[in-house]
Amino acid sequence: MLSVQGLHAYYGKSHVLHGVDFAVNEGEIVSLLGRNGSGRSTTLKAVMALVQAAGSVRFRDEELLGRRTFEVARLGVGYVPESRDIYPTLTVEQNLRLGAKPGQGSNWSFDDMYALFPRLHERKSTQAGVLSGGEQQMLTLCRTLMGNPALVMIDEPTEGLAPKIVEQIARFLESLQARGVTVLLVEQKLTIALEVSLRLYVMGHGQVVFEGNASQLRGAPDIRKEWLEV
Repeated sequence: MLSVQGLHAYYGKSHVLHGVDFAVNEGEIVSLLGRNGSGRSTTLKAVMALVQAAGSVRFRDEELLGRRTFEVARLGVGYVPESRDIYPTLTVEQNLRLGAKPGQGSNWSFDDMYALFPRLHERKSTQAGVLSGGEQQMLTLCRTLMGNPALVMIDEPTEGLAPKIVEQIARFLESLQARGVTVLLVEQKLTIALEVSLRLYVMGHGQVVFEGNASQLRGAPDIRKEWLEV
C-alpha cells in the first residue's frame, strides 16, 4: 500500500532523513521506533507533504512527492499529528464534522466514534479546548477517521497520557485493523508498539537501522540498547 524508497527530507538547509526505505502492506499496523530526533515524525511529515523531501513515496501506485498536502489526504492518507491540532472553540461534534470529506461517503459515522470512545459522546457538546489531554487525543484520532482514510499515520498517540487512556488507545489501534484500516504508527512506548504491530522499523540518525517483527526485536538486545533505550 505504501512504499517509501530513498527518502530524504530537509528543514531549510538541515538534512534530516538520509535515504529512508520501508513499506506498509494493506491491513498492517507498522511502527516506526527510535529516540527523539531519529527522524520518525519527519518521515510522516514527508509522506504528508509537510516538509521538503526527495526520493519516492508511493501510495497505491500513486507517487505522493510533488503533491500538496490536501491532495495526499484526498487519495486516502490520514494524519494524526503529535500536536493534535484540534479546534479549541468548536465542540467535539463540530470538530468531528470538520473531519468528514464533503460529498463523499464514509465507512465511519458519529455513532462509530462514540462507540470507540464513549467519553466523546458524553462531551459532544463541549468546546474541545477544555477537554483533557486524553480526550483531545481521542478527538483528533476520531476526526481523522471521519475522513475515511485507507491509511492512517499516527504520531505519538500515547505521549503524556495516563495508563488507562494508553490502554484505550491500544485497543483503538486494534479496532482500526479489524475494520481494514492500515496504520503507520510512531510510538515511544515500546510495550505498546510490540503489542499492536505486525512489523517494526527502528530509526536512528535519519535512517532505518532495523526491520523485523516483535519477536525479532525482543531478540535483538543490541539494537534496543543502541537505538531505543535512554
